[in-house]
Parts: sequence; structure tokens; C-alpha cells
Amino acid sequence: MALRWEAFLEEIRERGEYDTPQEAERSARVVLALLGAHLVGDVRAELAARLPETMALILLTPLQAAEPLSPERFVRATAAWVKGATEATALWDIGAVLSTVADAAGDRLMDRILFQLPPGYDLLFGRPTAGTRP
Repeated sequence: MALRWEAFLEEIRERGEYDTPQEAERSARVVLALLGAHLVGDVRAELAARLPETMALILLTPLQAAEPLSPERFVRATAAWVKGATEATALWDIGAVLSTVADAAGDRLMDRILFQLPPGYDLLFGRPTAGTRP
């Protein structure tokens, strides 16, 4: 079942310690657009079904990455999309959004999501796997 828009943004706002829902929404839009470019097939569709409709549409936008971004490049790309962001603030934004997404996805779907992404994304989702060190 998909999360309600308000609940989704409130969770991101709390995790990211944003002052306004608009800041949380900005982060969610950027991070989900980049994430959507890296997921394909049923995994992408199943994740979209668990997100509020507006965020699902961003995830499903037909943008495809030419090559998978490493976690480090994902952070740099996020920073480049947000005016005034640094890699540190982008990492904070990513953590707030992707940990909320991970909770919405659940363990089984998260395993499938992480299988499609380069190693190290488990840390960005706030779900380090055994043997992963920061």
C-alpha cells in the first residue's frame, strides 16, 4: 500500500531535520529522479506502487542512466542538482529520502533494489549489509 503524501513528506522532513515540507519535497524529488534512472522493470514499478503518486511518477520518469553511478557519484550528482548543496548536505538529503523509501519498500523489495544497484548503496539507504564498512 502506498504511503500518503503528507506522511511521506513528514517522515523525510523529520529525518532530514528540514524546516519546511517544501525542503523535504525538494530533496525527495531530486533523489527519487536519480534513483529512478538506475532501477528497471518490476523492481522500479513495485517501489513506485509503495510511494505517493507524485513521487511514484518522478521515480517512473523515463530517464535512464547511461551507466550505473557509484554511491559516491550518486552523492555528487545529487549535490549538482540542488542549488547551493555540498556533498555533505547532499548525503544528508539522500539519507533522509532513501531511508524513508527503504521503510516503505520493506526488506524483500529492498534486497531486489540493492541487487540492481552498485555495491555501497545499502549505506545510502541506511541499511548496511553484513561486512559493509563506511
